[in-house]
Amino acid sequence: MKVVGFCGYSGSGKTTLVEQLVARLRLAGHRVSVVKHAHHDFDIDQPGKDSHRHRAAGAYEVLIASNRRMAKIREYQIEADPGPHQLIAELSDADWVLVEGFKHADLLKIEIWRAETGQRVQYPNDPFVVAIATDSPNALPVPTALPVLDLNDADAVAAWLLGQSIRHEYRTPYDDADNQADYGAAAADAEPDRGPGSAARRHDAAG
Repeated sequence: MKVVGFCGYSGSGKTTLVEQLVARLRLAGHRVSVVKHAHHDFDIDQPGKDSHRHRAAGAYEVLIASNRRMAKIREYQIEADPGPHQLIAELSDADWVLVEGFKHADLLKIEIWRAETGQRVQYPNDPFVVAIATDSPNALPVPTALPVLDLNDADAVAAWLLGQSIRHEYRTPYDDADNQADYGAAAADAEPDRGPGSAARRHDAAG
């Protein structure tokens, strides 16, 4: 299973790019799953439906299935904030998992940046950013040797990902103590002047 994250501020185009990549990876014959981080209360259920009534009655989990799809809804008894590794563990096996949000996660990720948003960039201080997707390559505020991808060319981004598939092979940082230590060291080793691909090399060394 390959995993890649997508980080960027609201309005930068993360969801649009992830949506396009899901379609292109599917066309290439891959099974694709998505993990999405929400910063607010959300509900995929509808009041009045049986599943909603079960939840309102106090069910911890409701699993609803048909011959087309299945959904599991879990209600936390106290507020929780599961991390991406916990959420990836909830998924069935897939060829690719695209993780949207979780911008500080210890996952190799592509930063999405558009000049018009006026937001600061993350890549100078995040060793897990391995590429930048932007529509404003000449306006990047900090010079970088990282690959710069065209945000408006999802085909090119998908081709780049498929060419980097070995690098993105997933191994949870909780597999063993050594791997966990390597992930922690990589996260603490952010350097603004790092060379190209150094984050990936650290990740590869971890597994």
